[in-house]
Amino acid sequence: MSFRRVSDIDFDRLIGDRAFHPSPAAWEDEVLYFLMLDRFADGDDTTPMLTDADRDSAWRTEESKQQWQRAGTEWAGGTLAGLRGRLGYLSRLGVTAVWISPILKQAPRTNSYHGYATQNFLEVDPHFGRADELRDLVAEAHGMGIRVILDVVLNHAGDVFAYEDGDVRWDGRPHAVAGFRDADRAPTLPFGPVDAAAGPDAAVWPAELQDPGTFTAKGRIDNWDWYPEYLEGDFEGLKDIALGSGPTDGYRPSPALRALTRVYQYWIAYADLDGFRVDTVKHMDPGAARYFTSAVHEFAQSLGKENFYLIAEITGSREFAYRTLEQVGMDAALGLADVQDQMEWLVKGFRDPREYFGLFRDSLQLGKDSHTWFRNRVVTAFDDHDQVRKGASKARFAADDPGRKLGVAAIAFNAATLGIPCLYYGSEQGLDGSGPNDRYLREAMFGGEFGAFRSRGAHCFDENSRTYAQVARILALRRRLPALRRGRQYLRPISGNGVDFGYPQLFGGEMRSVLAWSRLFAGAEVVAAINTDPDQPRTAWVTIDADLDPAGGKLTCLFSTDPGQEGSQLPIEPRNGKAVEVTVPAAGFVVYG
Repeated sequence: MSFRRVSDIDFDRLIGDRAFHPSPAAWEDEVLYFLMLDRFADGDDTTPMLTDADRDSAWRTEESKQQWQRAGTEWAGGTLAGLRGRLGYLSRLGVTAVWISPILKQAPRTNSYHGYATQNFLEVDPHFGRADELRDLVAEAHGMGIRVILDVVLNHAGDVFAYEDGDVRWDGRPHAVAGFRDADRAPTLPFGPVDAAAGPDAAVWPAELQDPGTFTAKGRIDNWDWYPEYLEGDFEGLKDIALGSGPTDGYRPSPALRALTRVYQYWIAYADLDGFRVDTVKHMDPGAARYFTSAVHEFAQSLGKENFYLIAEITGSREFAYRTLEQVGMDAALGLADVQDQMEWLVKGFRDPREYFGLFRDSLQLGKDSHTWFRNRVVTAFDDHDQVRKGASKARFAADDPGRKLGVAAIAFNAATLGIPCLYYGSEQGLDGSGPNDRYLREAMFGGEFGAFRSRGAHCFDENSRTYAQVARILALRRRLPALRRGRQYLRPISGNGVDFGYPQLFGGEMRSVLAWSRLFAGAEVVAAINTDPDQPRTAWVTIDADLDPAGGKLTCLFSTDPGQEGSQLPIEPRNGKAVEVTVPAAGFVVYG
């Protein structure tokens, strides 16, 4: 399979009478797992498992430290075949949808292992494998009950041309272009249609993108929140694509946007994909995003995918994301700074829980307004690959001592509260990368020169680790209990003495307490709680629904990170309406129903 133009693709032949994998009825039932393909699995089954000694021996010398750090800027070796070999690991964990970082062909002779610097939108990058390996991966994943979401980029291409004046910044005007880059990265080619003899590593493909009007050519962004700079500027060397013009309701898509939309329709049909995570939606005209959304949804529906999911990366506040979703019609938002920040620091005991739960007010009661979030309209997470919210200093959740102890509680909180939960790869093993830039968040699970925990040559796919085992149990519970996936959500008042009730609060800047909430679904209540104290169990009276739970009745422990509690019962007492006295293990999680 090799195309130079979108018009070369025979969609009728590609689709034929194939039966495509249907969409899920409800995406809130799914558990997402985001992985950077280059850093996940390389398919080498001979690599030893990481041991405690491997962790202790990391960075014994300054030379070994520098070697490990340099390796983090380069391709590490993860592949589609490697991921396919680890589908069982993900299935046993409880993952039902894998979100893969971009896999299309990157600008040659660059270390764009992350996949966001596309040079050829019609080919899979050879570092990752072949297009047929993507198709085979998706087919096997579907057979195991795992859907596949592909990360896609519309806003920009890779560093495919050079400016005459070198590194230029956005100042509102187009800059002169020296030419498209050839296969050796030199700007020797005309800034226009390129002869096929220049080779697949030159310029940009498909050929429809070689028209000079494809690119805004206005230089790099310096002010990321300044309009229209954040819409028109380049992401450093990544070249901004002109997607069209006009108001949202009357938007005129550019030929480049039409071509890219058709490209991604091709990948849906070719690989039988289940959804896209759309990169940098904030930096696209709303009209462009709406055009793409409509065209992709309609195409997917023609294949029988009635709920093909489009997840928009919209960094910033929930209010901005909600307005953007309403404009563009995508299905869910991801990358919300307030959601991620509040979740991380609430579980660690440094946020007022009312602030986090206030982000998810019940839409059935409040109606649709800027503070309303539906259970399937936001993807929730506490770690990701770039942590825009943290600025220059990056750190995974487990990078500090509370985070190492509270990792299971964080995943449990993510899985059992409103939203579509997403695990960032390695969280189930307690990966703890931190450093001055985002490379430290992207350790190689499979080992290699940039292994997890600053190690080399050892993988960490340990299904016997405490965190992995507990997370697998939590996600199995989520599958069994519809209330944890679909139920309305209420933060519950607690009490130490059974008389004075109130919401958990910070004392002296921190909160070491039981944090409890209820999920109500179809006339039944499930009560869940975590303990933000990483060292000691905590006990509290927890308010429950006064109408659903009969006085004199009992709640049964359906889950605990201390399995010895499971099956035990708590009497319902007439306190603050009705309440039960709950004990949560240190850094633990319990569910009663």
